[in-house]
Amino acid sequence: MIKILVAEDDKDLNRFVCTCLRNAGYEAVACADGVDALEKLETWKADMILTDIMMPRLDGFDFAASVRASDKNIPIIFMTAKDDKPSKMLGYNVGIDDYIVKPFDMDVLLMKIGALLRRAKIQASNMLTVGNLTMNAEERSAICNGEEIPLTVREFDMLFKFLSYPKKTFTRSALMEEFWDYDSSATSRTVDVYIVKIREKTAVCDGFEIVTVHGLGYKAVLK
Repeated sequence: MIKILVAEDDKDLNRFVCTCLRNAGYEAVACADGVDALEKLETWKADMILTDIMMPRLDGFDFAASVRASDKNIPIIFMTAKDDKPSKMLGYNVGIDDYIVKPFDMDVLLMKIGALLRRAKIQASNMLTVGNLTMNAEERSAICNGEEIPLTVREFDMLFKFLSYPKKTFTRSALMEEFWDYDSSATSRTVDVYIVKIREKTAVCDGFEIVTVHGLGYKAVLK
């Protein structure tokens, strides 16, 4: 059974979300704040995290950053009343995968959960197919119309990440942190150059497009 951790200091909302998750066939554990959630994760392996932003002791931003320091792949969704651009940018920068604004429709949240879990499964399998492109992360091969696309290691990793999380916006700073690590010579312009190269090399691929999200970064849109 898929395990979902819910970090939310509103007891009534936490109880409601957990009940809906259990009714949908998930195993759900409620945590009152970020500190409680981190302690729970030490002994309980979650497959996904739902977290509020504004919580006592440890807020959602710091909680998500702490999770990402040890786990780069677990899907994280923010449940928040903060719908402003700076909050969204900060959330994506610390590594969240999606967010939903309060008050929200539980059916919409369940759809987001299902979509993220499918993408996480793709990443775990090390293979994905989008349109006429097939990528194999273990072999580091990208085949389109029977021809291999000559991607560099970094180009391959970036494209695989984009296609594993279609519609998710990746900020330039988040891409720099993940794919350039501590390379001090890398800048946001470096990311832009790589995106241009990826677009040029995958021009023959018909199943997706890497689009610019103005003021934020880039995302893959499936056709």
